[in-house]
Amino acid sequence: MKILVPVKRVIDYNVKPRVKADGTGVDLANVKMSMNPFDEIAVEEAIRLKEKGAATEIVAVSVGPAKAQETLRTALAMGADRAILIETDEEVEPLAVAKILKAIADEEQPGLVILGKQSISDDSNQTGQMLAALMGRPQGTFANTVEVDGDSVTVKREVDGGLQTVKLSLPAIVTTDLRLNEPRYASLPNIMKAKQKPLANKTAADYGVDLTPRLKTLKVEEPAVRQAGVKVADVAELVGKLKTLGIAD
Repeated sequence: MKILVPVKRVIDYNVKPRVKADGTGVDLANVKMSMNPFDEIAVEEAIRLKEKGAATEIVAVSVGPAKAQETLRTALAMGADRAILIETDEEVEPLAVAKILKAIADEEQPGLVILGKQSISDDSNQTGQMLAALMGRPQGTFANTVEVDGDSVTVKREVDGGLQTVKLSLPAIVTTDLRLNEPRYASLPNIMKAKQKPLANKTAADYGVDLTPRLKTLKVEEPAVRQAGVKVADVAELVGKLKTLGIAD
């Protein structure tokens, strides 16, 4: 079975994003970038399935600028077999990404597509669901556990009330949650080997996908600074303040 793993280049999760002075977006100049953490979990899960003998090949895919090759090389160093970069300098919306992934999946015919449930850049949480709808494939979102058995995959999903278990017929789409696994670090020898693994460069036009945005960002602002709290002398004063705020009757 072949596994397709989409990955995204985002601001490193340890870096605090800065808004541009003109409010047109997030400032990416001289900012450390890395693989989206949820996608890193997806790559790790694909590698584990291959190590168990449930998969034979892992193909990493990214849609983004030329520098996204670094993200794909990280996936290759972790254990992916080859990579595809759909190069664009435009900001790509989830639906366009899903259409590109569908076109790639139609070519590659993967038994399983594993991707992060969302990116920490826009938090859309849409691409996996849109891809499943476009392909007409079963989906297991927010995966806590993934087990492949023959022509089906069992996914334990993280839901508000706990865990929900679903059994999907392959081919299927799975999106990963934080507690699915702990991604491995790429070793230096594997980082060197990754430079020799195949990485194909494509464009959205190669797949007949229009990247024209359907949404327009009017303004980006940093969240308001949280106001400092106050100390109260006793419970009576606390209740009084809560009444003033309309929280308590």
